[in-house]
Amino acid sequence: MTEFRIVQATELPADEAWRRVTDWPRHGAGVPFTTVRSDGRTVVARTGAGRFGFDDTMDLTHWEPPEDGRPGTCRLAKRGPLVTGWALIEVRPHRGGALVRWSEDLRIAPLPALLDRPTAWCGRLVFRRTLRTLLR
Repeated sequence: MTEFRIVQATELPADEAWRRVTDWPRHGAGVPFTTVRSDGRTVVARTGAGRFGFDDTMDLTHWEPPEDGRPGTCRLAKRGPLVTGWALIEVRPHRGGALVRWSEDLRIAPLPALLDRPTAWCGRLVFRRTLRTLLR
């Protein structure tokens, strides 16, 4: 299993935390050698250097911003030939700020199941850094 979860509290209000964590191009600031673009329905994270790299293509399958004290949630389905899985981001009001929960199942096709735990560990490390960068 390559699923991992990150929880981060912030003093930002829920609507601002939501805006920041769903600003897809800014995600590249936290992921090394990665640029991110989006057309509003599809998000493509390009990781690599020069001609060498790969795309992590994700479809936005659920989108509900926080409103009237309700949490906001969005779900992305990864559909690349190399990177598959899903990501679920939840932002909810919490103690005068917000609480962000990021859950992800990250699978890299050519890697054997033996490397699932190291993949999840690396994913948690990278996305924790990304989340902190986004909420600054």
